[in-house]
Amino acid sequence: MIDLSLVIPAYNEENKIKKDIERAAFFLEENHMVGEIIVVDDGSRDNTSAAASKACTNPSVELKIIRLEKNKGKGFAVKTGILASKGEVVLFADSGTCIPYENALPFIKKIRAGEVAIALASRYTKGTVIRRNRPLSRRILSRLFHWAAVFIAGLPRKITDSQCGFKIYNGDAARKLYSQCGLHGFLFDLEILIRALREGHSITEFPVEWTCDLDSRLRPASEAGDILRDLFEVRKIAKKKL
Repeated sequence: MIDLSLVIPAYNEENKIKKDIERAAFFLEENHMVGEIIVVDDGSRDNTSAAASKACTNPSVELKIIRLEKNKGKGFAVKTGILASKGEVVLFADSGTCIPYENALPFIKKIRAGEVAIALASRYTKGTVIRRNRPLSRRILSRLFHWAAVFIAGLPRKITDSQCGFKIYNGDAARKLYSQCGLHGFLFDLEILIRALREGHSITEFPVEWTCDLDSRLRPASEAGDILRDLFEVRKIAKKKL
């Protein structure tokens, strides 16, 4: 039995991915967890996969590198990694290690104990420490998106940060939810949360130490049309009869 599957989606991350993997492997070893690290290279145009293969890890940590031939979107990459996972608990984390993996430990334990099914890192929860914040323009876009997620897609107000790229799931629940996920772009997180709420999964948020990665691949302003379309798609899912 694998205790923890750690999924890292990556697109043109040759300068970060080796360090991401090594930090993840150290976290698994330090906490005596049987684990696997799954890197999904989302059709990168650089040497992300080659850089990932050079990461130094203990032989006890299984490293899988899945390369998609074409760029399919972050949602598709995360879905691919989670469906390939075998862990009792699954954690997906953005490349760049914006949040130390150690922040997940208390909630990995809660999920393994059956106290909660899904735990979401939140940059807006009391106790969170922002080491380096996003530029003002990205913060404004984030709050506008949250407003739209609540009023268009039906996200509960109690969820303050649906888009933070650091989430922990009960493994079986994650694999079932992601097998149903149809959105492959920016809004996959929101679809998964709406599906999880519909299925009655317990969800909690937790504070983290967060450092903005200024070298982000996220370009929400240029994808506004797709985001609006997907918001209404999630709204349909939320209103669909069980």
